Amino acid sequence: MPSASEAAVPAEPTHVPGAACGLAFPTSIETFIGDGPEFLTRAFRATGAMSADNRVTAITRIEPFEGGGMGPKLKLDVTYERGEEGLHEALFAKFPRPFGDSLRALFAPVVEPEIRLYLLSRRPGFPVRVPKLYFGDYDPQTASSLLITERVAYGQHGIEACHDKALDHRLADPLPYYEALSRSGARLAGGHRAGLLGADAEQAFPFDPNAIDAFAAIPYSAEQLAEKLAILQQFAADAPALFPEDLRDPSFLQRFAAEAPLALEREAAVRKSLNHAADSVALCHWNLNLDNAWFDHGKNGTLEVGLLDWGATAQMNLAQSFFGMICAAELDFIAEHRDALLELWAREYTAAGGPAITAQDLRVHYRLSVAVLGVAWMIDAPSIIMRELLDYQDLSGRDDSRLVGNFLARAQRQLLMVFLREWQALDLGAALRDLAD
Repeated sequence: MPSASEAAVPAEPTHVPGAACGLAFPTSIETFIGDGPEFLTRAFRATGAMSADNRVTAITRIEPFEGGGMGPKLKLDVTYERGEEGLHEALFAKFPRPFGDSLRALFAPVVEPEIRLYLLSRRPGFPVRVPKLYFGDYDPQTASSLLITERVAYGQHGIEACHDKALDHRLADPLPYYEALSRSGARLAGGHRAGLLGADAEQAFPFDPNAIDAFAAIPYSAEQLAEKLAILQQFAADAPALFPEDLRDPSFLQRFAAEAPLALEREAAVRKSLNHAADSVALCHWNLNLDNAWFDHGKNGTLEVGLLDWGATAQMNLAQSFFGMICAAELDFIAEHRDALLELWAREYTAAGGPAITAQDLRVHYRLSVAVLGVAWMIDAPSIIMRELLDYQDLSGRDDSRLVGNFLARAQRQLLMVFLREWQALDLGAALRDLAD
């Protein structure tokens, strides 16, 4: 029997109470539009984004769009009763996947720590660039959220056009972008360890080294993992054009299928090794792919970056954030630049106020991070691709327009290839076998 409080909440409520600001917010684009400027006025006052005696007078543009895998989004233009310094008319709004969507349970909870991060970013001296927060809140009972920020002017005012996920091969030179991401990711982590975020960061993102983050934990039993591995091998046989030759080789896939269960069997030991490396644990952006950032050039010509999409932000080992950064990059690029980028992370982290660590420390932790996070997040890629593209067996390769045009399938395919290549190149089976309990 549901409790009285559970029974009082409709299965698909139009509004829910926010846990952070206490303001009831709309759960869908349709309700949001109906609430109009009156809701925006209350919301922007609640977060301090706008003065208490100012108000939103009109919404002059509402443009829904799809991008990424988290949920529907809006481009939003508004007007105010009066202008204020730092008050933006061009805004962005993000909603969770709709009630009843099969992926809502997977993606919706990831937004909750993003909301906490944006609320923390209002602190003066925040060490990395993020869009200004106008409203953000989350209801854990219904996994509902609403995030409103300034809208990044991609392709305008010196800002580069948005770089989409898993399309790095279209860039003339990806290295400067990953160097910029590395500096920013390490600067956030180092600034946190230096105390720049104060006690608010520890309150918003507490860390227990003996706990396994629910977002990162392997969600499969041994039997379920065995099924996923069998599907992977069959998928490679059915759609060989989606795999590099060495990664579709049956002998490699058989070895991988024999070794991958070690990540599940040794997950507790891996987490212990990562979480108890205290000098390497800090607040991190877990999803530092190119599509979750904007790039422009500073006064000295250096490529600068601002960061978006803070889903699943938490305190974690830096190596987990590093893997989150390069997990959708090109295979040859990773092989060539992985070690130099690890060295850059180590230097920048310490320079920003973090403890002194070495690139070798990060390399050791990186191998373990890839092993557990890959099994947790990427092993199900074949099932997702097959669901998204029913004609997957007919795809001609990574450049097939059907794959390129389907964000989720394209991204999952690249994530899987990176995971498999890193398993092969770094001998992750041996890393797991050699790990002390």
